Amino acid sequence: MGLRIRTRLTLASAGLVAVIVVAAGVFVYVQFEADLRETVDLGLRSRADALLSSGDPSLSSAGLIESDEAFAQILSSDGDVLESTPGVTAAAIRPGDARVARFEDTSARTVEEVVPARVLLVPIDDGRVLVVGASVEDQEEALARLAALLLIGGPASLALVVIVVWLIVGAAIRPVEAMRSEAAAISASEPDRRLPVGETDDELARLGRTLNEMLERLQRALERERRFVDDASHELRTPLANLKAELDLSIRRARTLGELEAALRSAAEETDRLVRLAEDLLVLARAKGGKLPVRREQVDAVALVRDIVATFEGRASERGVKLDDEAEDGVRADVDPLRMRQAIGNLIDNALRHAPRGGRVSVALARANGELSISVSDSGPGFSPEFLADAFEPFTRDDAARSRTDGGTGLGLAIVRAIAVAHGGSAEARNTAHGAEVVLRFPA
Repeated sequence: MGLRIRTRLTLASAGLVAVIVVAAGVFVYVQFEADLRETVDLGLRSRADALLSSGDPSLSSAGLIESDEAFAQILSSDGDVLESTPGVTAAAIRPGDARVARFEDTSARTVEEVVPARVLLVPIDDGRVLVVGASVEDQEEALARLAALLLIGGPASLALVVIVVWLIVGAAIRPVEAMRSEAAAISASEPDRRLPVGETDDELARLGRTLNEMLERLQRALERERRFVDDASHELRTPLANLKAELDLSIRRARTLGELEAALRSAAEETDRLVRLAEDLLVLARAKGGKLPVRREQVDAVALVRDIVATFEGRASERGVKLDDEAEDGVRADVDPLRMRQAIGNLIDNALRHAPRGGRVSVALARANGELSISVSDSGPGFSPEFLADAFEPFTRDDAARSRTDGGTGLGLAIVRAIAVAHGGSAEARNTAHGAEVVLRFPA
């Protein structure tokens, strides 16, 4: 089980502070010890220089040596004490190589006890060695007190930092916990609830606003899915009810052969409508899952468009609408011809349904800047502003009554966009000065 963020941050801060405290304590202790030693060494050099300033050092000058803190000796080259100040006596010192002045740590005996001392050995021209020393007991006591303070103050500081960090982190992540609690309370039955977000513009506030935007999108998607299911159920119910009614009437009373044939023909039409609706729903379902199959091949785009237009010429003539195409010769495209027939066919079907008698429907094909565009326009009343916002949503029709007298299910434009996206393109619905227009764009 992983540690909570608050615990991890506190432990990380405690570890970092512990390293800093230890490093700072060691630095302070070492630096303080070096400063004390340097002070003692400077005092010893000063005393040695004063004794040697006469040329023939003599320890009779009591004013230069404080008997309770410092001492001096003159040693022979063999280490024998030739002369010594009273009160404090240094431990045995071997002159060794007395040609160079040097410092040593040793001990000294006073009247009462043995104390730590530091001495300076300075060679004299006649082979003797001048020893100047001082007790460092006070300095070592100061270092001991400093170490005690560091050992007590370091853990105390660390504990204080841990408490402060724990409280600060707790206050900082309290909005996160509030958002988590609210997110846990949000369910499908209450999709309009949102996370609490403060008035600040910090990272947590921006995170909360981003999550609320995501929840808004999810709610809209959920509403679209529910509307999709409701509309699909409604669309399926009508042909199923008609089909059942025809079959019930055929079974309920005797019918002539002509009546029975008409009933079967009506049932077949409703079945065809169900099949088309099921196929359209399958296309949209595959498109939402990103699995709409597209079998690309190099085709003559101009010939493909003209062939599709030709299949609608009879219907256009019946409705009194002029249907034409505007295509540049020599345009080829890497597309799925069956899917393109379905998309362009849906657009022409919609355009013919909305074009008035005596109106016009045009299909234009062009290639420019590495892009292939196919547009279908009509001279009808155009799209309403409310419809344009959701033109490519399933079961969206440009009429308030949702009339089905024209046979539309509201899936045509949704399928058009799905096919365009599957080809790596896009679809756009817009109004022009002469009516409505839908444009498909694909990479050439």
